[in-house]
Amino acid sequence: MPDSHRSELAVATRGLRKRYGDRTAVAGLTLEIQAGEVFGLLGPNGAGKTTTVEILEGYRTADAGEVRVLGLDPMTDGAALRPRIGVMLQDGGLHPGVRPLEMLRLFAAFYDDPRDPEELLDLVSLRDSARTLVRRLSGGQAQRLSLALALVGRPELVFLDEPTAGMDPRARAATWQLVRGLRDAGVTVLLTTHHMDEAEQLCDRLAIIDRGRIVALGTPVEVTRAGADGTVRFTAVPGVDVVALAAALDLPAAAVSEERPGHYALAGPATPELLADLTAWLRDKGISLTELRTARATLEEVFLRLTEEGDS
Repeated sequence: MPDSHRSELAVATRGLRKRYGDRTAVAGLTLEIQAGEVFGLLGPNGAGKTTTVEILEGYRTADAGEVRVLGLDPMTDGAALRPRIGVMLQDGGLHPGVRPLEMLRLFAAFYDDPRDPEELLDLVSLRDSARTLVRRLSGGQAQRLSLALALVGRPELVFLDEPTAGMDPRARAATWQLVRGLRDAGVTVLLTTHHMDEAEQLCDRLAIIDRGRIVALGTPVEVTRAGADGTVRFTAVPGVDVVALAAALDLPAAAVSEERPGHYALAGPATPELLADLTAWLRDKGISLTELRTARATLEEVFLRLTEEGDS
């Protein structure tokens, strides 16, 4: 990667590899994250997400490949990189015997120009819990404290691991708004989440990884469009012979189903040819069509299909 291109990137990897004994956790992963974007890293448990993120954070060494984070090597330039990034761990790494405000003040002491701990308490809606021992915080409150700690040093790049785990709907919505605010301020956010709606709402781009490899990459719309062709749904009289319809449309038998009486779904490419063949078949059978619509696959449907294929 030329240096001029690297300067536009917050994260860049090429051919990243990591093995644990006989198991390959990351298999030649190449990835670029633009400065100032919210990027989602999605994948099932064991797909290589955590290993990849830990390498980017400088907590784990890659076996092979090139890594640059804010233009620096996380291992050899760790001292220069750490003040410029914020890390929110899923388990928090919180000290149970202290209070949120105390933790924020402690972390603020590590930076030359930290954010005001009192301001951060308000930002993550923990003012009422400022003097509550960490061990007595709810799971959602602990997550919000972890988020505040990740932001205390005014980072250029923030790693958020399952940022809304354990949060109630109101806190989750507030966290989403906070992430959008970070992007608006020019902060790059690398987000890992198992919530597909969260990824769709927050991410400018995302990658789905499985078995250490990227299986989809792009905006949420691009990934869903490329990963699945959508579903055709129609309503007619109950009891249509879906096996015969699938054969006529040259689709697998399982691709056509009667979801409930009179309501049918075709899991196939919603092309003009398919729609024409469907309506012609119904006409030839004397079956009246009362509704016909197409729907784009959801990100969750694409995620499950891509990762299930990796397991087959």
